[in-house]
Amino acid sequence: MNFSKLGKMLMWLIRPLGLLNRNIGHSGNKLFATRKPLLWLVVLTSLLLSGCVKYDVGVNFNHSNSGELVQHIKLGERLTSFSGDYIYAWLDSIETRTRKLEGKVRRISQEEVIVTIPFSNGQELQTKFNEFFNSHNNQKVAATTSETDSELPKIESNLLLFQNNFLLVVRNRLIYDLDLRSLSLIASKGNVLADTGAILDLEFSLNTPWGAKNIQLTENAVEPEKQGNQLLWRLQPGELNHIEVVFWLPSPLGIGALLIVLFIWGGLYLRYTFMPDPRIQFAPQPTATESQ
Repeated sequence: MNFSKLGKMLMWLIRPLGLLNRNIGHSGNKLFATRKPLLWLVVLTSLLLSGCVKYDVGVNFNHSNSGELVQHIKLGERLTSFSGDYIYAWLDSIETRTRKLEGKVRRISQEEVIVTIPFSNGQELQTKFNEFFNSHNNQKVAATTSETDSELPKIESNLLLFQNNFLLVVRNRLIYDLDLRSLSLIASKGNVLADTGAILDLEFSLNTPWGAKNIQLTENAVEPEKQGNQLLWRLQPGELNHIEVVFWLPSPLGIGALLIVLFIWGGLYLRYTFMPDPRIQFAPQPTATESQ
């Protein structure tokens, strides 16, 4: 999965700090013992890696039959300086998956990329979104994973979109669940290494023509920020993030059908109201006969 690779990347990056943690824990230095070296290690790591990954996912609707999935990924210089080769390979894999879904990739720099994947209806959005973030193309590789891969945090992502057509408008109910509980603390062999809340900055946004209404039915529902017709959720690493929202979209097919009906009705009304009856206008004229 795409987010799981982020977890693997961060685990690989801060793994050397685990050795420091064990060395401090077994040392007889009273100064470190009294000051809780593990806590100091977490704080130090968070300061060094703060703001390493900024990942924004946006769903933009124009109407019920047009929209795009936009992702903006920006990596911090600290992260690329530590693990540049792995980072660039990960970004290349994102480009490959995007093109398979008929999307476009704009590379701002080596550390920043913008991905745009179009969709023509709600079902296509659901399919492309889940396929992108739940890629199962590496099953053969997964069968031969190393010990490092076996420690990879398991992240579940699932988006559902239910649509009801009311001729001129379409009612949409979007449900998105992202389970980031495995990223609460990145650990290696029982040693806590870093708080991912200080490393990952994850956002999910929904932009619609008429705005949307957030539905908060569960305790783990994330409260959004409203910016015009856009709702923005700041996802929390280490928690189960639940998003549920209802919004309405105009239906071009329904509106087009209504316009055709009105056009035909208007033509008939004008024809039989302001113009003579064609039965009289084009009636055959009787022929005049000469009287004998």
